[in-house]
This record gives sequence, structure tokens and C-alpha cells, in this order.
Amino acid sequence: LVVAIGGADGLDGAVRARADLTLSFGAATLPHGIVRVLALEQLYRALTILAGHPYHRGDPDG
Repeated sequence: LVVAIGGADGLDGAVRARADLTLSFGAATLPHGIVRVLALEQLYRALTILAGHPYHRGDPDG
């Protein structure tokens, strides 16, 4: 598993061509630290949903 976070101009086309999967957080340019936090939060959210935890605090059943 390799995670590559591109700079303001993205990753080189050769790097992207070798990837089995690419993800994007949108067209905006974000600082690397913010992207790491966003990725971890999304992974955490997905895993907690799969484990049956409520989606958010506003869930009337949670």
C-alpha cells in the first residue's frame, strides 16, 4: 500500500498511470496536513459505520 499526496499541481501523469486506485478530495488545493486529517476521518467514519455505530450524534436511534 502506497499513499501519495500530490503538490499544488497534483502528481505526475506517470505516477497516476501506475496507480490501481486514485482518490480526490476535490479540485481545491489543501495543505498536506489537512488532507491527512480528512483521509483519516473518512476512514474512521467508514469503519465505525461498518461496525454498526451511529453515523453521527444526531442519530435518534444512537
